[in-house]
Amino acid sequence: MSETGILKPGHINGETGTWEMVIGLEIHAQISSKSKLFSGASASFGAEANSNVSLVDAAMPGMLPVINEFCIEQAVKTGLALNAKINNVSVFDRKNYFYADLPQGYQISQFTKPIVGEGEIIIDLDNGKQTTIGIERLHLEQDAGKSLHDQHPSKSFIDLNRTGVALMEIVSKPDIRSPQEAGAYVKKIRSILRYVGACDGNMEEGSLRADCNVSVRKSGEEFGTRCEIKNLNSIRFIIQAIQSEAERQVDILESGGKINQETRLFDTSTGETRSMRSKEDAHDYRYFPDPDLLPLEFSDSWVQEIKKTLPELPDSLKKRLVNDFEITPYDASILVEEKDYVDFYQKAAKGQDGKLTANWMITELFGALKKENLTLSNSPISPENLGKLVSLISKGTISGKIAKDVFVEMMTSKNSPSDIVKDKGLEQVSDDTEILKLIDKVISENKDKVNDYLGGKDKLFGFFVGQVMKLSQGKANPGIVNNLLKDCLLYTSPSPRAA
Repeated sequence: MSETGILKPGHINGETGTWEMVIGLEIHAQISSKSKLFSGASASFGAEANSNVSLVDAAMPGMLPVINEFCIEQAVKTGLALNAKINNVSVFDRKNYFYADLPQGYQISQFTKPIVGEGEIIIDLDNGKQTTIGIERLHLEQDAGKSLHDQHPSKSFIDLNRTGVALMEIVSKPDIRSPQEAGAYVKKIRSILRYVGACDGNMEEGSLRADCNVSVRKSGEEFGTRCEIKNLNSIRFIIQAIQSEAERQVDILESGGKINQETRLFDTSTGETRSMRSKEDAHDYRYFPDPDLLPLEFSDSWVQEIKKTLPELPDSLKKRLVNDFEITPYDASILVEEKDYVDFYQKAAKGQDGKLTANWMITELFGALKKENLTLSNSPISPENLGKLVSLISKGTISGKIAKDVFVEMMTSKNSPSDIVKDKGLEQVSDDTEILKLIDKVISENKDKVNDYLGGKDKLFGFFVGQVMKLSQGKANPGIVNNLLKDCLLYTSPSPRAA
């Protein structure tokens, strides 16, 4: 493999110049429905193998599919949240292929007339910039079953529990230009799905997974031959797989080879992609309208009724948080990733310093929860108590340093910060007289350093501040210490120096 590396997001350095990644994603999102798309069987996760299978799912002769209206509503709601066109008439097709875990020998999907058309979303990047990614379509389809190859040394077992589960396939346009953009795109789609309640987004359970189409080209040239990486179920793996595949393609092209259109898998143990099968095109699936399902039709008024149920979405929330709480767009983008984050923050920041609350939530609270392997839903610190801690800092009752000690105590005891401060006697000393006593003591014990300071060594001022804070056990108000200390040092006469 030749030496390759990212020069800047979306670009790979090759021996003959700069290559650009062209990436499109197909996100498969399982609809949060109690039953399947075309049967009444349970769609719950984790059930005993083959226990959630109806006669329709098992493709018994004479069984007919019946559409799940709730799933239609969720698809429309998602389309609206993606700023996409809702098609009032859509058609279900049969997508024909033959796998052991597909009892019908075909998958009911949508091809020529999907339920949702073009849309777009805006993603936030780590460099603070934003970019718009186009949505090509959203269509409904039923999931296949699962082949189990690790249950027997010479046989494969089939679990049909997942067969017929309702999926939304969200297809992006080839607008993504780096693995990082792909990760941000999936994160944003996942966030929107969770906001509207259409999908729980649990990638570890397979309810959200992605297929990545990757090709490379010289900047400004036509698209190259793409390869599809199947069934990636974590954002980290998506980023790694795209990077690895792009580097593989550049190596081939740099050595004069040709990219074959194919489907590939990502090996998480090696960090590389490997060939799975030649890539199918639409004609290989022999799509045709499903004769058992009439075209799906609904009115504009029905769509408008669904639109009224939409919650405030991440982009709108981000703008409001910046305006209402005077926080940075970057902080707001982190807080709107999950609806739980926003709800917690708004409770904590009510009547408090918005920026200070965001800092404590994003840096201290999120860091502590990650360390303890906890989520915000089972946080030992309530939003009300986090707000009270911020209030104590803002009012000068405790210093930022003392606040960190109080925070640690809150994580373990779940007590109110005011109770902890009172019980441990941690109130900040803001009385001028008390602080002057501490300053006098520090000056009298460090006359040589006072002389050096007065002689021009200004950096020693930090030493004096540190000594006063140490003497006060961190309780002295730093702002008052700084102001009083400057005056005290200024009017201190230098002591005679030895000749």
